[in-house]
Amino acid sequence: MNTMRQAPASETLSARQQAIVPIAATAAVGDMTRLSDALNRGLDAGLAVNEIKEVLVQVYAYAGFPRSLNALGELMKVLEARRGRGIDDAPGRLPSRRAPQGEALLAAGTANQTRLTGAPVKGALFDFAPAIDEYLKTHLFGDIFERDNLDWQSRELATVGMLAALPGVESQLQAHIRIGMNVGLGAGQLWQAAQVLAERVDADAGRRANEAIARHLASAAAPAR
Repeated sequence: MNTMRQAPASETLSARQQAIVPIAATAAVGDMTRLSDALNRGLDAGLAVNEIKEVLVQVYAYAGFPRSLNALGELMKVLEARRGRGIDDAPGRLPSRRAPQGEALLAAGTANQTRLTGAPVKGALFDFAPAIDEYLKTHLFGDIFERDNLDWQSRELATVGMLAALPGVESQLQAHIRIGMNVGLGAGQLWQAAQVLAERVDADAGRRANEAIARHLASAAAPAR
């Protein structure tokens, strides 16, 4: 059954936002052929080089350093080829602030995580393995989300793209659909991101995103007990 939805005109992603989704997804699964096409589309849509770098660095948090490093290498090849064709892509800005260090980094990451999720994050898993809780707060929500040359909506579109492309991480995808809406993405924009995944990445990625969106909206609409 096809659950693809059409986003209303008032709630659509910009061409730049759309381009982020397949860049992140194809980088996460290591599909260099599709990544090369997605990178060219993204640059043509107006993504700055440093914005794309931010997306590809963020890949390490969800798909590992090898996929992130390979994707950054592919971006270097794409930029070199475009320069050879006389295309001078805008570098874009670098982060305007440095991430804090030590306890201040943990505090900043914890605050960012709480803002993104809407409540403090805790549970038995983090009590069982407190190191992963600290790494999430310091490395992901601290080091990465403190970098301000890519807005949080863009980072969440990238995260949804990555997680939808990776089988077996449906619970994390579900969480980031909710986080995406917490940072201001509308349901129509998320439906459109799912459509972009289906069209530019693969049908399974689009299906996983659609199912996660539908589950979230159904849960949000359910009456409180």
